[in-house]
Amino acid sequence: MSEQAKAQGRDLVIAADFGTSGVKLAAVDRQLAIIASVVVAYPLSFPAAGQAEQNPQDWWDALRTGVAGLAGRVENLGARCAALVFSAQMCGLVCTDRDAAPLRPAIIWLDKRAGTLSRRMNGGFPSIAGYRLDKLIAWTRIANGAPSHNGMDPPAKMLWVKQNEPEVWAASHKLLDVKDWLLARATGRFTTTADSANLTWMMDTRPGREGWSPYLAGRLGLPLDKLPEIVDGTSTVGGLTASAAADLGLAAGLPVIAGAGDVNAAAIGSGAMADGQLHAYAGTSAWLSGFFPSRRIDIFHSYATIASSVGFRPLLIATQESAGTAFAWAARLTGETAGDSDAALGALYEDIGEPSESDPVFVPWLAGERVPVDDDRLRGVFYGLSVQHDRNALLRAVLEGVALNMRWAMSKVARQKGVRNDLPMPLVGGAAVNPHFVQSLADALKRRIDVREPRNAGVLGAAVIAGAGLGWFESVEAAAPVLSALPARSYDPQPAGMARLDSRYRALDRQRSRLLKLYR
Repeated sequence: MSEQAKAQGRDLVIAADFGTSGVKLAAVDRQLAIIASVVVAYPLSFPAAGQAEQNPQDWWDALRTGVAGLAGRVENLGARCAALVFSAQMCGLVCTDRDAAPLRPAIIWLDKRAGTLSRRMNGGFPSIAGYRLDKLIAWTRIANGAPSHNGMDPPAKMLWVKQNEPEVWAASHKLLDVKDWLLARATGRFTTTADSANLTWMMDTRPGREGWSPYLAGRLGLPLDKLPEIVDGTSTVGGLTASAAADLGLAAGLPVIAGAGDVNAAAIGSGAMADGQLHAYAGTSAWLSGFFPSRRIDIFHSYATIASSVGFRPLLIATQESAGTAFAWAARLTGETAGDSDAALGALYEDIGEPSESDPVFVPWLAGERVPVDDDRLRGVFYGLSVQHDRNALLRAVLEGVALNMRWAMSKVARQKGVRNDLPMPLVGGAAVNPHFVQSLADALKRRIDVREPRNAGVLGAAVIAGAGLGWFESVEAAAPVLSALPARSYDPQPAGMARLDSRYRALDRQRSRLLKLYR
C-alpha cells in the first residue's frame, strides 16, 4: 500500500465471493483478518430438465445489499476501503449488449442443456476418449485440455445460444463469465482473467504465448471479438463508475481488482500454494486442486491444469459434481424441512449414529460426473439396501459416498508428477464444518485434513489477490504463511475408519464399471 493510502486510512478491501446460491462479502484488513462478513442469498432457476439459470441483476442486488450490511458493521467502511475485488462461480455465460446489460438469463455452470451438442462438437472419427483425434491434438497442444462432454463448459453453451437463440446471439456484444459481468457492471470495461478464459478452450496457454487463439476460436466457429480482454488478476480493471458507486454506496473511482474464479480464489485462500500441494473443496460440488510448475493433463480422467488468474501459473483442477448437493438431497429425501444451510445440515448429520459395515453404499452421481469420468448421463445409486436400513444409515452412506468418490478422483490425481502426498490437505467449503464428513474424508484419503476458515477461503483468496495488486504483499504466494498460520482443526485418519472405508472402496470398485454401463 502506498504511503498516501496509509495516511488516508485505507486499510481494508471488500472481497465478494459469488457462489451458486448466494454471495459472501467480507471486509478484510492488511493482515488478512476478516473484520466483518455478510451472506446474501439469490435465487436459482431450473426452467427445464438439465437447465440452470440466474438473473445477473440478482447478483448485483445481492452485492448492493451485502455492501450495505458491511457498512452497518464496519465504521467508516467507505473511507477505509482501498479496493473492491470479486471471485465467482465459473463456466457461466452472460450475453450482454454494449452497455453490459444482459440479453437473457445467465446460463450457469450447473447447466447441461448442451451435453449432446458438446459430444457432437468434440467427437468424430477417429476418436480417443470421445474426442476426434485432430481436435484433441489441437486443444491439448494449445489450451492444455478440451471441453467437457457434458456441456458444462462455455463453448458448448455459446454454440447452444448461437443455434437456438439467434436473435440473442446477433445482439450479443460480449460473452462473459459471471465474474467478468460483475467487473463490467462495476467499471464499464469488458475483461476476464486467464482462469475463465482457459475454460472457454479458446485460449493459448503455452508459456510465452498466453492469449486468445484465433485458430481454436475459428475451429469452433466462435468470433473472438465477442470475447473480453484477458487481464492479470492483480490488475486494476478500473474505478467504480458513478452509477455503480451510487448503487453500492461506495466512492466513485474506487479501484476494482480483476480477481479470480472460485477455484483459483479458494486455492489461494486455502494457503496451499506450494508447487504440488493440493487442497480439497466440498461445497455444492467438490474438487481437488493445486498449483504446479508446468502444465499437466490427463485426458482419460478429465482433468488438467489451467492458467490461473495471476501470472498464468498452472492450476490443476479435478472437479466432481456433487458434495453438499448430495447432503441436501439426502436431507430432503429423509423428510428434513429445516433447509439446506450449513447449520441445518450440520444439525441433521450430528446424530446419525456410528458407521456400520452393513450400511448401504452410495454413489453421488446425482448430476452426472466430471472426474475421473466425464459423463452427464450418470446418475446416483444406493446399493446394498435392506429392510434393516433406516434414515440414519442412508445419511451415513451419503457422507461416506462423497468421501469415497473424492478418493476415486484422488487415485488419478495422485499419479501426477510432483504431487505432494506427504502433506496434510486443507479442506475448504461449507461441508468442511461437518466433522463426520471430514473424518470420513481423512479416513478415505488416508491423510490428515486441516480445516481453517473453510467458509471464507474464497473471500480470503480474493483479498490476497487484491492485496498483491495494492502492494500489501510482494506476491500472492507471499501471503501463504499468513493463511497457514490461521487456527486449524486437524482430522487424522483413524485405523478402524481406514480399514472400513478400504473395504467399502474395494466393493465399490468392483461395481463401478457395471454402474457406468447402466447409463451409456
